This record gives sequence, C-alpha cells and structure tokens, in this order.
Amino acid sequence: MSDVTKARAKAPDTAPAKPAAAAKDPDAPVQDRDTLLKWLPFISSPILLLILIGGWQFAVSVIGVSEFILPAPLDVWRSLVDLLVGGDVWRDIGITLYEVLVGFAFALVIGTAVGAVLGRVIWLERAVQPALVALQVVPKVAFIPIFVIWFGFGTTSKIIMAGILAFFPIMLNVMLGVRSVDRGHRDVMRGLGASKWATFKSLELPSTLPYIFAGAEVGIVFAVIGAIVGEYLGGSEGLGHLVVRSLNALDAPQLFAVIVLLALMGSLLYAAVTLTKRLMIPWHDSVAGQSS
Repeated sequence: MSDVTKARAKAPDTAPAKPAAAAKDPDAPVQDRDTLLKWLPFISSPILLLILIGGWQFAVSVIGVSEFILPAPLDVWRSLVDLLVGGDVWRDIGITLYEVLVGFAFALVIGTAVGAVLGRVIWLERAVQPALVALQVVPKVAFIPIFVIWFGFGTTSKIIMAGILAFFPIMLNVMLGVRSVDRGHRDVMRGLGASKWATFKSLELPSTLPYIFAGAEVGIVFAVIGAIVGEYLGGSEGLGHLVVRSLNALDAPQLFAVIVLLALMGSLLYAAVTLTKRLMIPWHDSVAGQSS
C-alpha cells in the first residue's frame, strides 16, 4: 500500500454530517385539536342557523306550508324589527328580565343554603326528602292559579314561579357538591388545626363551587321558563303575555318574533352564567378544558 493510501486511511472523516430531521412536536396534534374544539361553536352555530333558515324557507316556499302555521323567515324578521323599533316591546323585555333575574337570585341564595345544610346534615335530608320529592314531581304549572290568587297578576307571582323552578336543580347540585368533598382532605385540615372557617374557605367552598355553577346553568334556563309560563297563564305584561296577545290576534309572524326574543334572552343569560363560571373557577377541568 502506498504512503498516500495509508495517509488517507488514517485521516479522520471530516465530511460534514447531514442535518438531522427536525423532531416533530408530539403535542402538536393535541394543540390543533384543542384549538379546533375552542372555535368549533363559532363555526358550527352559523352553519346550523343557515341550515335551519334554509329548511324553514324551503318548507314555506316549496312544500307550501300555510303562513298561519309557519310564516316565512323574512316576515318574522320584519315583525321582529317592527317590535324593536316600535319601542313597546322593550318594556315587556324589561319586565320579563326583572322577573327572571330576581327569581333566579332568590333560588341561587336559598338553594345554595338549603343544599349546603342538607348535604352536611344527613338525618335532616332524609327527614325532608319525601316532601322535597313531592314538591319536585308536582307540575309547577298547577301552582300558577294559586300564586295568582295569593299575589295577584303582578310580577310577584312570576318571580316566585321562576324561583321555584330554578331552586331544585341548584339545591340538588349543591347538596351533591357538599357530599363530594373528600373526607381525607377534611381530616388533613383538622389535623393541621384549621378552624371551621378556614376549612370552609380553603377546602369546602372551592370544591363546591363547580357544583353551584352547574346548578346555576340549569337554574337560569328554568327561571326563564318559569317566568314565561307564569306570564302566559296569569299575566298582563311581559313577553309571555305578548305571546298570548299575538296568538289571540292570529299574528303568526309576531308570535315567532317573540319566540326569537325569548331564545336570545335565554341564550344571553346562560352565556352570562357560563362566563361568570369561567372567571370564578378557571382552575376547574370543566373550564380549563374549554379554554385550552
């Protein structure tokens, strides 16, 4: 072997190494999925709304459904604009909103207090359980004539109706939340010498708040239903009474326009409760999973 060949064999390989392929982030698909889930309601809602309006218009124009049964979307829109521009409907909206919010506030306070007590005192919960079940299964519509007799046709009977419907889901969720607090955590707090207030503030309240908001999300919807049913059957003002007036006048476009207003009101109130939940318990999985 020649000297040149030997020198080449002994020389180190100084050829530049090929760049390694860029490592893929294993969390990228998960992040993309979370982003898609976050924006999915803003994409799907307009699409579903367009499908609904398109099917609605198809039923009226092509199938030939009577306008007394199902008015055209454009007629409903015109009636909705006339209601909002006319100004009289704003008073009805304010009355219904007042009844819903006051009834829901009473249900939230009383339901939280009753649920906390029944969740901690087991014997008391078993003692009053038959009465609670009886009140819960009775159709609440049956109470409306009684409330009208007792409290008149004003807003008081509607507030009570809204509060009764919202009370039970809030109370049951709070009672479940109080009982879901880990007993071992309570023992640790007691072993550390924490007072009852410190235990409530640091352990029981954070553990129960998700259940309170779960009940509140259902309760606000039931409060709207209670106020509207009360106005429908025994009221002289509010959106529920406007539904009755539209029905008696055989004004189908206005009737559907009022239903649209009720849907918007309920959706906004539910969104307000959900936003409050996100601000109050951002650490909980039900919120962190939605905002991730």
